[in-house]
Amino acid sequence: MDAKIRLYVDQPLASGQAVRLSPDQAHYLTGVMRLAAGSPILLFNGRDGEWRATLAEAGKRGAVALCEAQTKPLLLPPDLWLLFAPIKKARTDFIVEKAVELGAARILPVQTRHTNSERIRQDRLQAHAVEAAEQCGATYVPDVADLQHLDKLLSKWPEDRRLYWCDETALGQPAAIAAATGPAAILIGPEGGFSTDEAAKLRGRPNVTALSLGPRILRADTAAVAALTLWQAACGDWR
Repeated sequence: MDAKIRLYVDQPLASGQAVRLSPDQAHYLTGVMRLAAGSPILLFNGRDGEWRATLAEAGKRGAVALCEAQTKPLLLPPDLWLLFAPIKKARTDFIVEKAVELGAARILPVQTRHTNSERIRQDRLQAHAVEAAEQCGATYVPDVADLQHLDKLLSKWPEDRRLYWCDETALGQPAAIAAATGPAAILIGPEGGFSTDEAAKLRGRPNVTALSLGPRILRADTAAVAALTLWQAACGDWR
């Protein structure tokens, strides 16, 4: 029987390793998916790759899986961060989900002058990243940082990390992502765009490249997908 269910666990994985699943995972497997003892599942932890396991215990008191063999090695994403200004809940969830699918190594929500959401639930977004990794076959789950102000983030920005700033005022200019190696990041602004002083600070930084996403103004969630796709095609692990 092929294993069709993948679960993220924060426990070591190795041949013969017993893994006690969380109550929510046990309920999902036994109460929702109706799996019984002996059923195969897939486990990953972001460190040891993906492992085929068998449910050794499955019941109301919980579930334990026994690791049998590694099915995938750990595959780390490219060294790419995604910075974005949070928007409405469902669309923020979409950005996190697609960032995981498209291979972002770290996700950083940022507060800008025109950000229309002053707070996020970091733990909820991290859980959403886990769910996305479970669904897309990833063996790594990117860290979702807590919300921080753009000015604070730029003040301690690493000099060796190129920042691609999606600048809505650069409409129609050619995309400025060239094939290159090294740490990188993409910055997506809020629905209201960047303020004049924010744009000036970004233009004045030596490691920032303004990026056009075509002749039309994109929604923030669409822009995130477009920019990640452009970078992956030019510099990432798609080639």
